[in-house]
Amino acid sequence: MGFSRPVRGKTMKKTILYVVVAVFVLLAVGAVPVPAHAYWRGSIWIGPVWVPGWGPAAYPYPYPYYQSPPVVVQQQPPVYQEQAPQEQPDYWYYCQGSQAYYPYVKECPGGWVKVVPSQAPPK
Repeated sequence: MGFSRPVRGKTMKKTILYVVVAVFVLLAVGAVPVPAHAYWRGSIWIGPVWVPGWGPAAYPYPYPYYQSPPVVVQQQPPVYQEQAPQEQPDYWYYCQGSQAYYPYVKECPGGWVKVVPSQAPPK
């Protein structure tokens, strides 16, 4: 059993028929009246036809996800400055009701009196 070859005449006639029909369709479409403000939005492609599944994928594979390294902020150690010793206040406060000085007496109902300090506070 052998394979029979198709007759060239039938194949050629079909090809010529397809070309004639395609030219007729293109001429018929081009002969349709179009308003002056209309314009063509389509495109004509003459060349190989890409069928889904051929060629590159419509959506390429995504890139692998790499987690970014954590942000590390090194804090400077706190700097402690030694405070200068505080000078003695310019005034002492005397309470006449209890006859004592602040901070030995915390409250004075009659009001505080400013006193210029001497070398040693009286007790």
